[in-house]
Amino acid sequence: MNEGATKLKVRSKKARRRLFLQRILFVTIGAIIMGVSLELFLVPNQILDGGITGISIILSHLTGFKLGVFIFILNLPFFYIGYKQIGKTFAITTLYGITIMSITTVLLTPVHVFTDDLLLCTVFGGIILGVGVGIVIRFGGCLDGTEALAILLNKKLPFSVGEIILFVNLFIFTCAGFVFTWKFAMYSVITYFIASKAIDVVVQGLDESKSVWIISNEIDEIGEAIMARLGRGVTYLNGEGAFSGQDKKVIFCVITRLEEAKLKSIVEEFDDHAFIAVGNISEVRGGRFKKKDIH
Repeated sequence: MNEGATKLKVRSKKARRRLFLQRILFVTIGAIIMGVSLELFLVPNQILDGGITGISIILSHLTGFKLGVFIFILNLPFFYIGYKQIGKTFAITTLYGITIMSITTVLLTPVHVFTDDLLLCTVFGGIILGVGVGIVIRFGGCLDGTEALAILLNKKLPFSVGEIILFVNLFIFTCAGFVFTWKFAMYSVITYFIASKAIDVVVQGLDESKSVWIISNEIDEIGEAIMARLGRGVTYLNGEGAFSGQDKKVIFCVITRLEEAKLKSIVEEFDDHAFIAVGNISEVRGGRFKKKDIH
C-alpha cells in the first residue's frame, strides 16, 4: 500500500471516530433532556407522551414501579426490530439513548417537579421533550420503539408509517383518559402536538432551505442575476424537452425560504413565462451553499 493510500485510510478512520463520538455526545444530551421533561414536567402532573413512553407512564402509574424500568424493558423488542429493519448502527444508538433516558428518569424521580400548573407543564414539557427527541433523531437514533414497529407493520398493512403511529397514539391517549381522567388525556394530546412541532424544528432546522429548478430561454441572464443579487451559487444542467425535443439549460440552486420571493421576482424580471419548481430541503451539507456578499 502506498503512502497516499495509507494517509487516506488514517484520515478516514479519524473522521469515522469523530462522527461516532459526536453522535454519542448528542444522543446522550438528547436522552437526558427527554428524561428531564418526563420527570420534572409531565409524569408528576399525569401528562403523557405518545408511543412506548406513554404506555410506560400508564404502567408505572398503575403498578408503582419506576418509569425508567418500563421504558427500557418495553423498548427491548423494538431494538431487535430496528436492528433487522434499519441497521446495526441505528439499533445500537437507539439502545444507548433509551438506556441513558431510563437512567435519567430513575435518578430524577426524587427531584421535585418545576411547577404543578398544567398549562405550563404541557407547553414547556412538550417543547423540552421535542427538543430532546429531535436531537437524538438528528444524530441517527430513536428514543421510542413505536417508529420501528410502524416500519414493520407498514409492510403487512395497507397503512403508512405515520398513520400507524397515529392509530397507536390514539389508543394510548384513550387509555390515558380512563386511567388519568379525560382532562389529563386532552392535555397529553396538546403536549404530543407541541413536541412533534419542536422535533420538526430541531431535525429540519430553523433556517429551512429550498431547492429551486428553473427552465427558461433567458437562463444565462437569470443565473448571473441570482449570483449577483442573491449571492447564491447556481448550477447549470443540460436537459431536453420531451415534447419539443429541443435542448434546454436548467438552473439548479439552493436558497433559504426568506429568499424565495426575491428569487421569483428576479426570474420574472427576465422571463415571466419561465418554469420554476421549488421544493423543501431538510438539510444541506458541503458544496458552496454559504451565501456570498452582495455588493
